[in-house]
Amino acid sequence: MAELLSLLANPIWASIAIVIGFVLLIYGADWLVEGASAIAKQLGISDLIIGLTVVAFGTSMPEFIVSVIAASQQNTEIAITNILGSNSINVFIILGITAIIYPISSQKSARHFDIPWSLLAGMLVLFFATYTKPVDLGFSNLGEFSFQRGFISGIGGAVLLLCFALFMWHSIHFAKTNSDEKEENAASVSSFYAVLLILVGLVALVVGGEVIVRSATSIASMMGVSDAIIGLTVVALGTSLPELATSCMAAYKRNVDLALGNVIGSNIFNVFFILGTSAIIHPLPIYPGLWVDAMMVTLASLLVIIFVYSNPQHQIKRWHGVVLVGIYALYLAYRLLNL
Repeated sequence: MAELLSLLANPIWASIAIVIGFVLLIYGADWLVEGASAIAKQLGISDLIIGLTVVAFGTSMPEFIVSVIAASQQNTEIAITNILGSNSINVFIILGITAIIYPISSQKSARHFDIPWSLLAGMLVLFFATYTKPVDLGFSNLGEFSFQRGFISGIGGAVLLLCFALFMWHSIHFAKTNSDEKEENAASVSSFYAVLLILVGLVALVVGGEVIVRSATSIASMMGVSDAIIGLTVVALGTSLPELATSCMAAYKRNVDLALGNVIGSNIFNVFFILGTSAIIHPLPIYPGLWVDAMMVTLASLLVIIFVYSNPQHQIKRWHGVVLVGIYALYLAYRLLNL
């Protein structure tokens, strides 16, 4: 470990390490999803439920691992900014670029349910970022499980996880009652190979997350910038690479019907589940600029609502995509100029 830390003190090795970490995260998440999906099929679980749980969770594993490791190491700025940065990039960059390539259609369930939940997620982070009145819950020995000034604390994490449970319950209930698809649950791989994929995927995720957190912290220190800026840019973009590649390829093939739901679903997972879990592991102090970052996440969902309801086709048009990318460019310039 000492040798690794000494290597990361070199900017070249730190940059190489963070790239290796992202590769491990991306492949680790893919292996984990493939193995877990195969096991679920062998247990007779429908493809519908697998998609809403195993696959959805797997695509958010890079953000989850990075934020949980950062929180456990008390590197709380990366734990928060990885989530907020990923959510902003998901909408402003991924949806923006995808819409520029080909307009994005919105499903009824996304308009009526998913997008409002993503808006609620951003508003809750804003609430935690601006909450100023401590509440005495009467548990003096559980201080971190109370609302604290300047923290997203344990009880805040519990609130987010409760919202996540409600969202998942409603999603599964809605999907079951609105699906007439006949499922075939034949597993594509053997049980041994599926378990091996899960184990290798988990190892790759943990190692990759550990390398990224340590490398990002080292790079921030060498560049003289805060961990928050590195988390919002390098780390957030890296953990969003799977969504970016998938959405751009779908747009190129004119198959973007599910792009909006997948991105919005990822944002909901990120705030409710990952940020909630991170806050329970360790209270997350409010850093300078959090209000602006949380406002961008909220604005992203609000703009998506406005765009999909502003035309009869309920689409995110090409010019909407240009607006999204432009807003993100202005936001990033503002954050970098106000280090």
